[in-house]
Amino acid sequence: HSPMVSTKKQKKAAENINSRLALVMKSGKSSLGYKSSLKAIRQGKAKLIVLANNCPPLRKSEILYYAMLAKTGVHHYSGNNIDLGTACGKYYRCSVLTITDAGDSDIIRSTEA
Repeated sequence: HSPMVSTKKQKKAAENINSRLALVMKSGKSSLGYKSSLKAIRQGKAKLIVLANNCPPLRKSEILYYAMLAKTGVHHYSGNNIDLGTACGKYYRCSVLTITDAGDSDIIRSTEA
């Protein structure tokens, strides 16, 4: 019965991230997509990067490399790009999301912990 607890915990964490993402979309600034994310990282505006779990490996490693250079936090989202798009309240898929201004959300502090 112990594996059940971990899945429940993961679900709770995912819901937590989703509610925080929704708050960011409402009150903060973010950019969806690979190219705009790279631009934000280059300009040093990116506060947090969220990657879907089915982001192409080359793209993922490139984003991670940029993030390391910019010392930006990266959160590996537990769902795929469809889930990430949905979590952002959009009707399309999204593999990379960059938060430039968290607004009222404490997502940046919570994902670093």
